Amino acid sequence: MFRKYILPLLAMLGVGVGVLAAVRSAKDTPPALPVSDAPQPPYQTFVAGAGIVEASTENIAIGTQIAGIVSKIYVQIGSNVKAGDPLFTIDDRAQRALVTSRQAAAQAAEAQLADAKYELNLTETLAAQKITSIEERDRERIAAQKAEAELAQARADLKSAETDLDRLTVRAPVEGQVLQLKVRLGEFAPTGVLTQPLILFGNVSPLHVRVDVDENDAWRVRAGAPAVGFLRGNKEIKTPLNFVRFEPYVIPKQSLTGDSTERVDTRVLQVIYSFERGDLPMFAGQQMDVFIDASKQPQNWGETNQTLPTK
Repeated sequence: MFRKYILPLLAMLGVGVGVLAAVRSAKDTPPALPVSDAPQPPYQTFVAGAGIVEASTENIAIGTQIAGIVSKIYVQIGSNVKAGDPLFTIDDRAQRALVTSRQAAAQAAEAQLADAKYELNLTETLAAQKITSIEERDRERIAAQKAEAELAQARADLKSAETDLDRLTVRAPVEGQVLQLKVRLGEFAPTGVLTQPLILFGNVSPLHVRVDVDENDAWRVRAGAPAVGFLRGNKEIKTPLNFVRFEPYVIPKQSLTGDSTERVDTRVLQVIYSFERGDLPMFAGQQMDVFIDASKQPQNWGETNQTLPTK
């Protein structure tokens, strides 16, 4: 009796649950609404490009000429420094001891030279009075010249040691801001080109925008043409852009947006614009949607070129 009625009922119930689950999963899920609508170009005729914000000096990867343990750090993330200000120092105790030793050697060489000059002056006086021989005077003169050479060498060694000591302190190459700080006290700082720079540094007043313009539209971009940049993700945050320069070499495009539909099998002309950040929430490394005015174009292309020869 149980098998005859209950088991078929449970089977039908399971089938019904499965059908209901399949119907629910087949419903279209509405796409999530964007946080902000896409920006609209302010020009009737325009060229669009994706841009990335960077320092006006470009982003400088700070390294060290001498590898070693970091003993002092003078800055923090976001610190504004002037050219020549110290950023961090490699352990310099051994080098300071060497400088002290070279200073003592230079002082000893100075004393030796003073003694040699005294002996030379005395010998020259006695030689003039014919009390001592000319050969003795010449030996004292050679000894004084040797003492001068030893002093010059000692001073050169001291200067070299002081230079190496100064090289252990890494300084800001230009005025700017610390964008990233990846060096810490007690860590070993290697030399060479690193995948993760010890300090990322640059001048952020003004900021620059590096805009990738598709090679098919590159001819439409004029030097000095007005442009407007919109911060990616919020069309309300925008700023006018000032033309700085073209990067005169067209390069293969690199993916900026990460969108699967973005074309990367093309080449782009990079156009550099500048803007003052002021109170805008824009930072180096952020992306911008840039629209460049392309309304004014030359009427006769190549009219200044030489005409082709006729047969």
